[in-house]
Amino acid sequence: MRRLFRLVSVSWGLLLAGCESGEVYEKNTDLDDYVWAVRVKPGFDFTIQDTTQRYDVYFNIRNASVYGYYNLYVKHTLTGPDGKPVSKLLHQMLLMDARTGEPRGKGSGDIYDHQFLALPRQRFRRPGTYKVVLEQYMRQDQLPGIMAVGVRVVQTPK
Repeated sequence: MRRLFRLVSVSWGLLLAGCESGEVYEKNTDLDDYVWAVRVKPGFDFTIQDTTQRYDVYFNIRNASVYGYYNLYVKHTLTGPDGKPVSKLLHQMLLMDARTGEPRGKGSGDIYDHQFLALPRQRFRRPGTYKVVLEQYMRQDQLPGIMAVGVRVVQTPK
């Protein structure tokens, strides 16, 4: 069942990515046993060629309904081609409505996908490979129900 779910997810992702103009990068990482542990810090490398453009950087989150909170705190570290930090921020992502508990993401059954605009109109000053590292920043070491995390980079529409 898990393999079928991944196959369908990858197929949809490829289909949607093909429809998006200006997309530079998108990658998602499945988390082992659908638990995001504090020690697990997925990294995503992407290349920027055109430094005259601005880019929107999104964070992707896939969660199951067993996730026990309405929000998720994620800290990112963005490093440039020279290995020096470009930015570090803490983001609060609302996965569910705090009052009703209704999921905010797109999905069916008990699995929901969210895409959060984390770095709007980001300017990359140098061409080269950048890296975003994501870490969960909740008060709990193990977060059951977080299935996958990812990064998407697109050119900002003019």
